[in-house]
Amino acid sequence: CVTRFAAVGVFCCKELEEEIYDKVVDLTEYAKRQRWWNGLFGKNSGPLAEKYSVATQLAVGGLSGWCAGYLFQKVGKVAATSVGGGLLLLQIANNSGYIQVDWKRVEKDVNKAKKQLKKGTNKAGPEINTFVEKSTEFVKKNIVVTSGFIGGFLLGLAS
Repeated sequence: CVTRFAAVGVFCCKELEEEIYDKVVDLTEYAKRQRWWNGLFGKNSGPLAEKYSVATQLAVGGLSGWCAGYLFQKVGKVAATSVGGGLLLLQIANNSGYIQVDWKRVEKDVNKAKKQLKKGTNKAGPEINTFVEKSTEFVKKNIVVTSGFIGGFLLGLAS
């Protein structure tokens, strides 16, 4: 049952793998038989506008948007405080003489990073275009959910 790879010390059991595979397949078959799963992810799972009422779409979009906006606000505050506090501590340490900044090296590294970014923008173009096209298509097909999400997101940022 057990084979041992001497170099790595990893144990592998084919019977265990087959048993796990069978259980996963059983689970997927069980999920396929459930009505809510078929309704949500079935073969006819087109745009949300075709499956749910406008009120449901607005409620789902608004609630998820509010949650995302609220989390974005809280994480943004923590990130801004961390970055600002770190810069403040670095400036205090620099003025106190604890650290010395090599500005020529910083400028050299920034210029190197700029060159790499310019090279990378030419390569990343097609992926960004396809992402924008897919996002635009999703928004057009699910305009009610998207509107609810945007409204909820703004409310979450404000709360």
